Amino acid sequence: MKNSKKNIVVTGGAGFIGSHLIDRLLEEGHTVTNIDNFDPFYEESIKLENIKGHLEFDTYTLHEVDIRNKESLDKAIPNDADVIIHLAAKAGVRPSIADPIAYQEVNVAGTQNMLEVAREKEIKQFVFASSSSVYGKNPNVPWKEDDAVLQPISPYASTKVSGELLGHVYSHLYDIRFLALRFFTVYGPRQRPDLAIHKFLKLMSEEKEITLYGDGSTRRDYTYIDDIIDGVMAAVSYDGSQYEVINLGNNQTIELLELVEAIEKASGITAKKTFGPEQPGDVKQTWSDVNKAFKILKYNPNYNLANGLESFSKWFKKKIK
Repeated sequence: MKNSKKNIVVTGGAGFIGSHLIDRLLEEGHTVTNIDNFDPFYEESIKLENIKGHLEFDTYTLHEVDIRNKESLDKAIPNDADVIIHLAAKAGVRPSIADPIAYQEVNVAGTQNMLEVAREKEIKQFVFASSSSVYGKNPNVPWKEDDAVLQPISPYASTKVSGELLGHVYSHLYDIRFLALRFFTVYGPRQRPDLAIHKFLKLMSEEKEITLYGDGSTRRDYTYIDDIIDGVMAAVSYDGSQYEVINLGNNQTIELLELVEAIEKASGITAKKTFGPEQPGDVKQTWSDVNKAFKILKYNPNYNLANGLESFSKWFKKKIK
């Protein structure tokens, strides 16, 4: 199974993680169907730039389809697909508090639609992008997948828990192998402009203030994009069991103030900091235990924060020229 060329459906393939994943899939000779609705959460031009190189491959097909539209999904997704990699979702903790119903419709009902397509077309491998946010207020760090008590504190996080549970149902009833990958704060070239590292560096390069929410002591496990893609690719060919939840992180936790210092060092720009109130829905810290990923996917992150930020900073400087 591992070396065979596959027919792979990627949802959200024009986004940050999806476009990097499709880079790898096309390089390795797979056939890719990209399902993306170009959600206006950020500029469409950024996504079009992300996929520009993909359009040159005759093994690549793009369908502008919303995952809430089951009829359109049925038409767009090939009957002979081998794998679905479901990345499409409304993203972000804070926006989900402002519009929880839309997050439920896209992230839960949309995921159910994708699972229904998998059932009907007998697509037996389903890789789902979950999130570290599902752990919520869990104080037992580093977070392990078998920790039974999930305490999500945002609508976004609750939709990701729902996606994992829907996957368990479909795996049990319809013999679909379902792998939920809990991503921990992914960064790197093409990172979404609303996310901290990209947003901070942009403001710093414009000599504007960056706002740190709280006292700067919140902590995150920052994971470089190439490491995440390694984990997803391993999940594509995994055949060891029918249902798994797997952390993909860096197994390190970095304080917000340390992150700013690391960005300053990588970019050579000094940040002008201001502090704001803690934001509802934001967790105090994230920290992944990646032993399970190492054991079953041979996942082993290669990038620490310093060399990951150096790579991101080079991309950013090239982009703004």
